[in-house]
Amino acid sequence: MKPIFVQLQCAPGKTYEVADALYATELISELYSTSGEYDLLLKVYVEAEEDIGKFINDHIASIPGIVRSLTTLTFRAF
Repeated sequence: MKPIFVQLQCAPGKTYEVADALYATELISELYSTSGEYDLLLKVYVEAEEDIGKFINDHIASIPGIVRSLTTLTFRAF
């Protein structure tokens, strides 16, 4: 399993609905509200052979209320 971090920009007034929908998927390891350009930061673990782009599009970015996403891949924990 490898950790992936995703920042989400939500439509105005939709952040809590998006957060609730994300938790309902039971795929999210951690979820935080953030300041700045993005509203939410989440951590999800995916299988090593998983197509990350497809996973994000199918399970996260498709949630209503998400305007934009930024995915950060990780390499090695120190």
